[in-house]
Amino acid sequence: MSLTGQLSQLIRLAPADTSARQHARQGVQDFLAVSWPVLNRQVPDSGLPLLQGLYRDSGPASRALLLGYAGHALDYDDFHADFRGHPSVVILPALLAWAAESDCFDVARFLDAYITGVEMAGRLGLAMTQQHYTLGYHNTASLGTLAAAAALARFTGADAHQCAVLLGIAATEASGLRAQFGSAVKPLHAGFAAERAVRAAQLALAGFDGQTEGVLEAFISLGSGNQAQGEKLTEGWGAPWRIAAPGLEFKPFATCAGTHSAAEATREIRQRWAGSAAELLSAIDRITVAFPPGGDIAASVRQPKNGIEARFSLEYVIAAMLIYGDLRMADFAEGEINPQIMALAAKVTRQPDESAPPDAINPALRFHEVTLFLSGGEVLRQRRTRQQSLATPVDVAGKLRAALVDQHPLLASSELRDDEDLRHLAQTLIARL
Repeated sequence: MSLTGQLSQLIRLAPADTSARQHARQGVQDFLAVSWPVLNRQVPDSGLPLLQGLYRDSGPASRALLLGYAGHALDYDDFHADFRGHPSVVILPALLAWAAESDCFDVARFLDAYITGVEMAGRLGLAMTQQHYTLGYHNTASLGTLAAAAALARFTGADAHQCAVLLGIAATEASGLRAQFGSAVKPLHAGFAAERAVRAAQLALAGFDGQTEGVLEAFISLGSGNQAQGEKLTEGWGAPWRIAAPGLEFKPFATCAGTHSAAEATREIRQRWAGSAAELLSAIDRITVAFPPGGDIAASVRQPKNGIEARFSLEYVIAAMLIYGDLRMADFAEGEINPQIMALAAKVTRQPDESAPPDAINPALRFHEVTLFLSGGEVLRQRRTRQQSLATPVDVAGKLRAALVDQHPLLASSELRDDEDLRHLAQTLIARL
C-alpha cells in the first residue's frame, strides 16, 4: 500500500481514547479563549472587519477562514512541538465551520476528528524535519492545511478514495511563508489553511478527480529539501496520540512562543531583585540574551515598528517584562509600540551561545539566558529552558474565564459534554462572523 493509502486508512479508522478526548476538550477551551476577544471586539483588530467585508458569503470555507484568522490574531493560541506550529487554530475552524454548515453536532465524532488532525500535524512536522521551517515555510499554514484536511476526512466519514484525493488536493494547495511574520498575514495564514482544507473536502466529496498516490509524497520531499522521513507519517500512529504526548502547549503570553523562556527568565530576575522595580530599571547599563544558534529564528524582529511585530522581538519582550513584571496584551496589540519599552529594549543585545547545539537539531533543548549588567558592577543572570517553561502549567480554564469576562454561557458549552454543547459553541462563534 502506498504512503497515501496507509495514511488514509489510519485517518479514517484509528480509534481515539478517553484521555485523548479530554485533552481535545482543553484544546477547544483554549481556542475559544484566544478567538473570543477578537470576535467580540474586546481588543483592537482591524483585520477581521476587512476580511468580513471581503468574505461576505456564509459558506463553510469563508467561515473557516474568518475563524482561523480570529484565533491566531493575538498569537496567543496553542503550539505543538512536533508540528512546530499552531494546530488548533487551523483544525478547529475547519471543523466548526463544517459542523455548522452540515448541521452535524456529533461531539464524539468532532473530538475524534480534532484528535486525528493534531496527530496528522505532529507527524507531518516529524516527517518534514526541521528543514521545512528552516527553508522559510510557516508550518501552521503549509502543514496545517493537510492537518485540517485529515480532520475533515475523519469528521465527514470520507471513504478511502475520497480521503486520498482530499489529501492530494490539500497538499497541492498548501503554502505559507515566515516572511509574513509581524503582519496581519501571519494570522491570515491560519485562515487560509482552514479555508483550503474545507475547499479540498468539498471537492473530494463531490467526486472531483485527483491523483490518489504520489502527491503527498512529492509534497513532503520537496518541502523538506529532500530530507523527508516519510515513515514517521504512519509509524506508531496514535500510540500515544500526539494531542496527549507531547501534547498541546498552551501559551501564558500573547507573544511568539520563541520568546517565552526569555520572558520567564527575565521575570525571575525581577522577582529576585531586593529593591524596587524603578531602582532596577535605573541601574541597568546593558542586557544580553543568549540562546542556541538559530534559536531566534521565529523571534527574529529586533526593532519592531508596531505591536504586532513586537510579539516576535526578544528585545521588546525582555524590556516589557522588566518594566511591568508581565507581558500586557495592550503592549502587543495592533497599533503603536510603547516608547518606554523600546527605550529599554535598545539596551538588549543578542548573543547566540556557540557552545550549544544548533536549535535546528533539537528545538526541545532551547533555552534563553538573560543577563543584566548594572551600573554598580552587579550582574544578574537567569537561564530558563524550554522544558522548564513546559513544566509550568497554564490555567486554560482561567484564561477562558478572563476572555469571556463573566459567566458567559459559552463557559459551560466549552466543556463539550454532549452534542448540544457543541451545537451552542459552534453556532455562537459562527454568529459573530
